[in-house]
Amino acid sequence: MGHSTDEKHEKKEMDTRSLSSSRHPSLNMAYIHKVGVPPKQNLFKEFKATVKETFFSDDPLRPFKDQSGSRKFILGIQAIFPIFEWGRRYNLTKFRGDLIAGLTIASLCIPQDIGYAKLANLAPQYGLYSSFVPPLIYAFMGSSRDIAIGPVAVVSLLLGTLLQNEIDPTTNPTEYRRLAFTATFFAGITQATLGFFRLGFLIDFLSHAAIVGFMGGAAITIALQQLKGFLGIRKFTKKADIISVMHSVWGSVNHGWNWQTIVIGATFLSFLLFAKHIVKHIEKGINPSSVNEIYFHGEYLGKGFRIGMVAGMVALTEAIAIGRTFASMKDYQLDGNKEMVALGAMNIVGSMTSCYVATGSFSRSAVNYMAGCQTAVSNIVMSCVVILTLEFITPLFKYTPNAILSAIIISAVINLIDFQAAILIWKIDKFDFVACLGAFFGVIFLSVEIGLLIAVSISFAKILLQVTRPRTAILGKIPGTTVYRNLQQYPDATKVPGVLIVRIDSAIYFSNSNYVKERILRWLTDEEEQKKVDYQPRIQILIVEMSPVTDIDTSGIHALEELYRSLQKRDLQVDKLPC
Repeated sequence: MGHSTDEKHEKKEMDTRSLSSSRHPSLNMAYIHKVGVPPKQNLFKEFKATVKETFFSDDPLRPFKDQSGSRKFILGIQAIFPIFEWGRRYNLTKFRGDLIAGLTIASLCIPQDIGYAKLANLAPQYGLYSSFVPPLIYAFMGSSRDIAIGPVAVVSLLLGTLLQNEIDPTTNPTEYRRLAFTATFFAGITQATLGFFRLGFLIDFLSHAAIVGFMGGAAITIALQQLKGFLGIRKFTKKADIISVMHSVWGSVNHGWNWQTIVIGATFLSFLLFAKHIVKHIEKGINPSSVNEIYFHGEYLGKGFRIGMVAGMVALTEAIAIGRTFASMKDYQLDGNKEMVALGAMNIVGSMTSCYVATGSFSRSAVNYMAGCQTAVSNIVMSCVVILTLEFITPLFKYTPNAILSAIIISAVINLIDFQAAILIWKIDKFDFVACLGAFFGVIFLSVEIGLLIAVSISFAKILLQVTRPRTAILGKIPGTTVYRNLQQYPDATKVPGVLIVRIDSAIYFSNSNYVKERILRWLTDEEEQKKVDYQPRIQILIVEMSPVTDIDTSGIHALEELYRSLQKRDLQVDKLPC
């Protein structure tokens, strides 16, 4: 008798299992199986498991298990310097590909480095220095096979903007340079710290949409800044917003534009005849030490730390995004935390060898990939070419017109404006598009740092909105099947008479539990009012579909209890599908 009674309680008049799956044994009735209670754990074990899953989800110590002491030492060296792991399999065929790729990106990076140093308000040689030491460090410590290291336009502009807010690079070039090295040092410290403590997930809070908008706005800002060299304007605003730049440009139209320089920018063949303003002298030789120039105390220490942290995070975001992109194209795994340590180490060493913040360059990495690079040796080849340039060829760059450099920078950054990505974001998620536009217009009309702040703020706002206002949906039955789906996505689906089926598409926490309860009641009220208007039977059963609910805390449980009591007062039967 007991078994028969239990079986009667388990039978239902509709196929509730089909609400979350199209596979079911019966069209008329099914069995409801109780959810098993997970095994009990003590507080310490539960906390340990949570920490491990949060910070060590990839189980980085797995290769060290059951290994001898000497083997663990070797594995440890290979973990810090991956070149000793993949270097054993290196051969002449791979070197041929790396040599061609390295020479190719070197030919691209030399004029870019000179231009990017200009964006950072530094002498040209510092751009070249930053393509010598950092790529060498990364080649030994990095895990990406395709990323090309060096100065990039966005970070150079950001660094130059933040630094000149503190020190005028024209009147105090020495202090400005020292602050740049200090910021680079703390950028490296920030990156290495995030990687060492496995906090790389923090950069994921900057959404792809915000990055697209920020990059596009920065590209336009950089291009506008080049109008000074392209038009030959001597007196130019130090502000980066579009209004100040255009005011400076049009205010100089009658007496400040250098038409010879304009012709040079448009017609490269005539540059030797008409060039009036040329690149300053580039120091010959390899990187000098700059350890004594870093501010380790004084008023500029805090400023260098703040600027370095911001620049380091932006550089890190760009490098990880580039590395992951090419890793997926070649089907290999990229360890984000190792990348952060490698990027941080190269910037720390770079700050001590007259370099400013370097990171992965998308344009160089794309050329590196297309040229057939096989490993990070292509970065070593590029560094060798740069050092030869610094030793023997730098005097020739003295005669390169600023207009040509401006044209090089504009052509390099114009591809940062990704129209296709913006269109795709608009089609997929309108809120993401708002984040994209917010970052874009923030950079253009305000400043680079404000645009970055807007991008981060909107990304956090989206996260908070999704957490506190989870999606809910009313389900209906698709004709000819026993499958129940969202009525908004499937207009042909039909409601079951007298039954309201609501699906919760999120975990239920203290931050959204009250909203979930009120939203279900609002769904119920709206449906009852509509039933009265259409003279249809009233709602008698409420079914809450909780398959997407992956977790629920005590606040969520209390909210569901309150919902149950509220529905009892309305004389409604409540059914809950198992989570």
